[in-house]
Amino acid sequence: MPTSAHISTISNETGGRAAYFVSDSTGITAETLGSALLANFPGVTFHRYTIPFIDTVDGARNVARNIREHVQAGRQPIAFTTIKSNDILNELRASGAFLIDLLSGHLTELEDALGTTASEQLGQYHGVGDIERYFARMRAVEYAIEHDDGQSMRALDIADVIIVAPSRCGKTPTTMYLALQYGLLVANYPLTDDDFPSDGLPSAVAHYLDKCFGLTTTPLRLSQVRHERRPNSTYSSLAQCMLELRRAEDLYRRNRVPFLNSSTKSVEEMSAVIMQSMRLRS
Repeated sequence: MPTSAHISTISNETGGRAAYFVSDSTGITAETLGSALLANFPGVTFHRYTIPFIDTVDGARNVARNIREHVQAGRQPIAFTTIKSNDILNELRASGAFLIDLLSGHLTELEDALGTTASEQLGQYHGVGDIERYFARMRAVEYAIEHDDGQSMRALDIADVIIVAPSRCGKTPTTMYLALQYGLLVANYPLTDDDFPSDGLPSAVAHYLDKCFGLTTTPLRLSQVRHERRPNSTYSSLAQCMLELRRAEDLYRRNRVPFLNSSTKSVEEMSAVIMQSMRLRS
């Protein structure tokens, strides 16, 4: 349900369009699909509001009340929904928003294809679902935490992939995304000065060459990220970043380790490239 803090932000908006992601569950599906559509309009500024757990008519009325503030100000908002209840949807339709029902039509098509009707139970998209798949993801997250930044070398033989890269190139968020989203066992290992000038991979991961995937970035981007952590240090200097990235990329090429530049890619994009390159399946 929108809070008073949410309401106060409406009057502070300048330009652009409000985009609501309204769901009877976590809002992740509505936000992901809606954002994918909005990404096709880079010239438009969007003020985004994710409103989860709208599973009652009263909850929908509260959302509709906030939407009407935009309408009355002359800025019709866009509302993406993954709500199945017609009563709740009708409240949102009456709000004056341009409503995009992300399920409309598709559920009917799927019912026809499967010869059965969809369940009316709310909030199923991010429920536990397949219990074995759920526990596999949780085990993968535990594995990722244990093996983050080279903290543990235990059980690397069961890893699906080992991400190798200099510090602050995006190893940890990519590792966690692959674990949580796909249930993959992912370790990551930081390349440091001690790992050079050896021609081969660091001894800790050298036996698992076929599991390794490298990340790189641009020296300027790496320097900026490191500066936030340790400003005005050798670690964050542009010269040090250039040196580490050059040595890492040379290492990847010598050992035929696939790698990608993370500077302009989202975690989702990097994960997709890694899975495709390493021929991994969730």
